[in-house]
Amino acid sequence: GDVLARILQKSGKEISREYYVNDAGLQMENLGRSTIARYMEILGRKAEFPENGYHGDYIKEIAQEIVDKDGDKFLDGPDDEILPYFTGYASGKIMESIREDLKRFRVKFDNWISEKSFHESGSVERTIDRLKQAGTAYEKDSAMWLDTKRGADEKDRVLVRSNGMTTYFAADIAYHDDKYKRGFTKHINVWGADHHGYVPRMKAAVMALGKNPESFNAILIQLVHLKRGGKTVAMSTRSGTFTTLSEVLDEVGVDAARFFFLMRSHESQLEFDLDLAKKQSSENPVYYVQYAHARISNILKTARDRGIADVLEGNPPWERLKLDEEIKLMKKALAFPNLVEDCAGTLSTHPVTHYLVELAGMFHRYYNVHRVVTDDEGLTQARLAFVARLRTVVQNGLRLLGINAPDRM
Repeated sequence: GDVLARILQKSGKEISREYYVNDAGLQMENLGRSTIARYMEILGRKAEFPENGYHGDYIKEIAQEIVDKDGDKFLDGPDDEILPYFTGYASGKIMESIREDLKRFRVKFDNWISEKSFHESGSVERTIDRLKQAGTAYEKDSAMWLDTKRGADEKDRVLVRSNGMTTYFAADIAYHDDKYKRGFTKHINVWGADHHGYVPRMKAAVMALGKNPESFNAILIQLVHLKRGGKTVAMSTRSGTFTTLSEVLDEVGVDAARFFFLMRSHESQLEFDLDLAKKQSSENPVYYVQYAHARISNILKTARDRGIADVLEGNPPWERLKLDEEIKLMKKALAFPNLVEDCAGTLSTHPVTHYLVELAGMFHRYYNVHRVVTDDEGLTQARLAFVARLRTVVQNGLRLLGINAPDRM
């Protein structure tokens, strides 16, 4: 999502990055009750853990913080009375951690939008009323439904349950309605692959709001499998066994993590080889690309140290570049702007990583055979100007990916 936003901005689009915080509903209640259970356990009180609770050690850490801060203040409080505090504290700590991880991962958001705020402001109810008035929402079996079958969904969907509770779907419609009201003409949602069935109903909802369903786009991200020592790292969210993004960044670094996550199409499952991501060799694609930038930087520095004039000034003798490898490299470099435009049109990012690996490979093979600084002054000037421009393309590509372009490695 972050890289796609960079690509769209590079292609001239006005972009806003938003993080939609799911801070309402049953999952939040489960979070609060899980924290209460761990709090009670720490204080020696037997507690029943929620059936769909959160088992990760981070819940124990949050509960310990509450014990350290408040002691046994909540020990004898009825769960329903203390639930709002535990839910709010736990969600606040988790969001704080998410913000820190994303900042470290160089993922920036312009807005953090709270699902809860749409309920508190009455926006969800107002949106449902509008849909009723438009004739697309109707009552049946004491519940409120949205006619999503007209939008190619397999069946109509519930907006308000028979117990009066609104669904996630209702809040999602209110959120997207709010985005249209704020003037956005295209919505790009980055979701997990398990939301595949959610796409038709959201397109139907957009249609029910009187908007073009083609203005709504969902990018479904497939699962990532971490590999270490040739074996898949076991993970299970239900049992609370998982590797965090922060741990991956600690192990391989931000540059390698970003590059590896972007190497495959979002439609393909990714095997992230942690051992490969740490290698400082041509086997590691991000190292291979960054080394091309560093290598060219070193060539240009060597030329300057030898007193050769700045190759970016004036008009070098381009006609001296006649080798087949040079012509192919030029064509490859000149293809970069069109690649960015294509990625913006198809909402894809992985072609940029593939392009950079190919460009770097072509350059490394060229450099291993041909000297850039030669005894021929004209040829030297042309080749220096040539590789300087190749470095610019590599640098621009890495910047699009949010990855550093080092001058030395």
